[in-house]
Amino acid sequence: MPLGPLINTFATLVGALLGVWLRRYLPDGLKKQLPATFGLLSLGMGVMMTAKTSLLPPVILAVLIGHILGEICALEKNIERAAVGVNGFLVRWFPADVKGTEQYYKDFISVLVLFSASGTGIFGAMNEGITHDSTLLVAKAILDFCTALIFATSLGMIVTVTVMPQFMILMGLYFLGRFIMPYTSPELIADFSGCGGIIMMATGLRICQIKQFSIANMLPALLIVMPLSYYWRSWF
Repeated sequence: MPLGPLINTFATLVGALLGVWLRRYLPDGLKKQLPATFGLLSLGMGVMMTAKTSLLPPVILAVLIGHILGEICALEKNIERAAVGVNGFLVRWFPADVKGTEQYYKDFISVLVLFSASGTGIFGAMNEGITHDSTLLVAKAILDFCTALIFATSLGMIVTVTVMPQFMILMGLYFLGRFIMPYTSPELIADFSGCGGIIMMATGLRICQIKQFSIANMLPALLIVMPLSYYWRSWF
């Protein structure tokens, strides 16, 4: 059962609804400080996952090649364009919440990418499909609950719409992981976890605004780390 994707999307929805309800009561200081804490937690989870790496060279190679492929395909820019398109569609449904300012568009794109195409979510969903361990997505659900609550105080009900693409993407990646599972080994799973941990650390640094990594452009690494790890062990 895809427990992680279900818990994650439900937490996001509840957080968004609660944020709309509490938008007048949350202090501005709390809204500004919590995102940095989210980044710190993502960084900590990334360190924990990276420590599971079985063989470091193929993981490093996967991150480098994956990032190059992501940059060539301009994954992050294409995701941002899709988010802008979704925002234009939602103007008709939530005219009271859509402000049309530059900061509003940046915030909406950030929250859509964070919930639907973050390194932690994509890795967590595939990881659960492969290992049946929902720990990462449950931890992400806690963060997404708080994030949705904070963003909903400024963006309004439009945040609830992000649950739909989030659910579809997480479920799709979960079943992709289930498909891959019979062809894996404990060593390959460990290297997959290490690769995902590196992306999670980059996500944490970006949320903390320490370094603006192009997280979406790093995601192809998750698709190539296992083949690289397998062939590295076969050849060396």
